[in-house]
Amino acid sequence: MTKVHNFSAGPSILPREVVEATIEGIRDFAGTGLSILEVSHRSKEFVAVVEETQAIIKELMNLPEGYEVIFLGGGASMQFLMLAYNLLETKAAYTKTGVWAANAIKEAKAFGEINVIGSSEDKNYSYIPKGYEIPSDVDYFHCTSNNTIYGTQMKSFPDSPVPLVCDMSSDILSREVDASKFSLIYAGAQKNMGPAGVTVVIIKKDILGKVSRKIPSIMNYALHIEKESMFNTPPVISIFSMLQNLKYIKKVGGVKEMQRKSEERAALLYAEIDSNPLFRGSVAVEDRSNMNACFVLEDETLEEKFNSAWKAAGISGIKGHRSAGGYRASMYNALPLESVQVLVDVMRNFNK
Repeated sequence: MTKVHNFSAGPSILPREVVEATIEGIRDFAGTGLSILEVSHRSKEFVAVVEETQAIIKELMNLPEGYEVIFLGGGASMQFLMLAYNLLETKAAYTKTGVWAANAIKEAKAFGEINVIGSSEDKNYSYIPKGYEIPSDVDYFHCTSNNTIYGTQMKSFPDSPVPLVCDMSSDILSREVDASKFSLIYAGAQKNMGPAGVTVVIIKKDILGKVSRKIPSIMNYALHIEKESMFNTPPVISIFSMLQNLKYIKKVGGVKEMQRKSEERAALLYAEIDSNPLFRGSVAVEDRSNMNACFVLEDETLEEKFNSAWKAAGISGIKGHRSAGGYRASMYNALPLESVQVLVDVMRNFNK
């Protein structure tokens, strides 16, 4: 097979050994003679998968006592609604830093007053708002750690006087964070954690049970915790494959090593973007994402020729999102430095 350098924004690249382990599980799961595609989600073998996956997440993120990890469907978009259902009694504070943050705000407005205390919409989400003050009279404060479409990333998190909630879908496990600062973290798995189909929600249990509304069973965090992610049939193969990826991350050095590699990849690509006169980064330098590097051609008439050059090199998935244009190189945990070097070489040769 021709080598493909996969810069897809998601579903994203996975380590080859994770793909192979998943294939083996499809053939024969845990020696049962059954495929992971057909095994009962309540079998002792799969319950062990769920428990091990929860344990590794707690270990990799250094979660303190009092936190639970559950696996749900519906992607991060379901969590925009679900977290407000469970946590929003009167009003909440949000930052608006991209399309997904805007969608989270839209869904939460069905449950209470939303104060947008910081927004970068005025400059097409090309920076992270700063200097905002989190009110002490809201039920929670919500932020988005990394903005996949526009390529910005929060480099630090505020000390919040109220429960801190974060959508970490596109940079979870790519850098070390103090998880104890957060009351709820959610992430679609399909960037750094595993394949599409499962959403990880990390909850500090003491924030639940404080809203007066009746929460439908399927939307109730407390019930999903009580039923150990088995209230309804979970996305079995996605959880199994995620476990293989988490075991890989742990084996190669954990989140600390993922951060080192992430910084190395980003430094290489951004150095070329900044030094090559044909290209320009499209977001504020101090807010550049290590996950999603967004850039444009200074001369758009060269686009067709540049597209031909990177496609010929076996590069896939660097076209920018339709709402942002330009180019977006997504550099998630499994992307080898070699692939970034290939892209850099294409850019250099194109300039020559």
